[in-house]
Amino acid sequence: MTNQEILAKFGPREAMEYDVVVVGAGPAGLAAAIRLKQLASEKSKEISVVVLEKGSEPGAHILSGAIMDPIAMNELFPDWKALGAPLNQLVSDDAMLFLSKTSGYRTPNFMLPKCSQNHGNYVISLGNLTRWLATQAESLGVEIFPGFAAAEVLYDEAGAVKGVATGNMGIGKNGEPGENFQLGMELLAKYTIFAEGSRGHLGRQLIEKFKLDAGCDPQSYGLGIKELWEIEPARHQPGFVMHTAGWPMDNSTYGGSFMYHMPDNKVALGFITGLNYSNPYLSPFEEFQRWKTHPKVRHYFENDKGEITAKRLAYGARAITAGGLLALPKTVFPGGALVGCEAGFLNVSRIKGSHTAIKTGMLAAEAAFDAVQAGRAHDELSAYPEAFKASWVFTELNKSRNFKSWFKYGLTVGTLMNGLEQFGLRAHMPWTVHRDKPDYAYLKPAAECEPIDYPKPDGKLTFDRLSSVFISGANHEENQPAHLTLKDASVPVAVNLAKFAGPEARYCPAGVYEFVKNDDGSDRLQINAANCVHCKTCDIKDPTQNIVWVTPEGGGGPNYAGM
Repeated sequence: MTNQEILAKFGPREAMEYDVVVVGAGPAGLAAAIRLKQLASEKSKEISVVVLEKGSEPGAHILSGAIMDPIAMNELFPDWKALGAPLNQLVSDDAMLFLSKTSGYRTPNFMLPKCSQNHGNYVISLGNLTRWLATQAESLGVEIFPGFAAAEVLYDEAGAVKGVATGNMGIGKNGEPGENFQLGMELLAKYTIFAEGSRGHLGRQLIEKFKLDAGCDPQSYGLGIKELWEIEPARHQPGFVMHTAGWPMDNSTYGGSFMYHMPDNKVALGFITGLNYSNPYLSPFEEFQRWKTHPKVRHYFENDKGEITAKRLAYGARAITAGGLLALPKTVFPGGALVGCEAGFLNVSRIKGSHTAIKTGMLAAEAAFDAVQAGRAHDELSAYPEAFKASWVFTELNKSRNFKSWFKYGLTVGTLMNGLEQFGLRAHMPWTVHRDKPDYAYLKPAAECEPIDYPKPDGKLTFDRLSSVFISGANHEENQPAHLTLKDASVPVAVNLAKFAGPEARYCPAGVYEFVKNDDGSDRLQINAANCVHCKTCDIKDPTQNIVWVTPEGGGGPNYAGM
């Protein structure tokens, strides 16, 4: 049954009204909700705020490196230390390495551009910070509904956003309501703030409907894959931060890694692959596993005898919106706004976005608060983009506006030009470099590319996808329609497999897509939706844009701990 048929049979949906609805309990969404309540308290006004979160709890779907610049936290909670915010490990040292296959060169710290320096920043678990922010929000009177996925944007008769509807629960694989069926709920608001994170399901629809990206560069993304490890105390350096570039990426493929030493002998490590890569045989997951075998990296996981003694604790993956200022869409439309990574405020040159997410959430909240108090509703919050252009977020993003664009000329040119801009010119460059293609359009036919022979995992330092997904805590209600949908079921075999050698089986870091043989020897695409960690890579990289990620039942997906 279609949603319209379900509503005709079981509707109408229950509706709840608020001044502001926030979609997504990440740093941006929670900062917006908190700031709304702070303003209400400061000005002795009332404002009703609700936050919807598709994960089982705030933080369950949050994945980031992460190093945090506390600038926005200082503004949101000047007393965050006294309040117990989990920012405990200051960065103690920066290392930037350029790797060849067997060796590596460390850039002297005095040559690091300002964007690569982390003095005064913190190595954190962004998931833990998100949980703390949720506690602060609730203490201020914000309602948070975890396990409720916003599945549909609601519009009024004039076409303005008037809220969202949560997904129906208890729909069977056949698309029919089952015994435990529950109709979704409508949450209506004067303004709706969308903070779904990178490649948000509803945000993508809004950008298309309101043509918010008109005049912008095509958005660019990366896939970040992360693991959390516990290592031997002798190998642990609290606050040590290492980034690498070069191997195992070739000179035409953008990518890089991080290793952050957290408290308690834990290290967070990960690999970011630009999703504008061209070789369909490339596997970001396998590149990450291969990177760990480099002598400069492996060292941290072994003892003096060369034995792997570290223990892997967690795994996850998430797309990163990396286009920066030049790909930033218009952030407001009638009835709502985009904040944080939903819009693309990450500063890719600094590999940081949590501080800009928090700040843009605050700016949108301030605009929404003033509008509500003025008796307005469902119009454009023009004060928000105006405040952004006057803020330190714009200044920071403008300094790195060309960072990702240079890499379209290869890693060597990209590294040299960014070094010139960020170190030589101190980010005061008189030029702007644009991109003109979306990431999926860079993929070349398999016949034009060389297959990549990846080594088999050893189960100690390197692993396969399924064992990795297992420790992500990913879980979905089995008897529900697949939330990974195809516009045309014939395309995966007829086009993707035939022309591109089935790249979805390699770019997915969770083993969701698998080409298998039918009894007659023909091929078909099997979708293992239960494995999905909601990274959104398939929605971005599919060369025919045939895969569309939609929200599963609320509460489904990964359950990250300490990530």
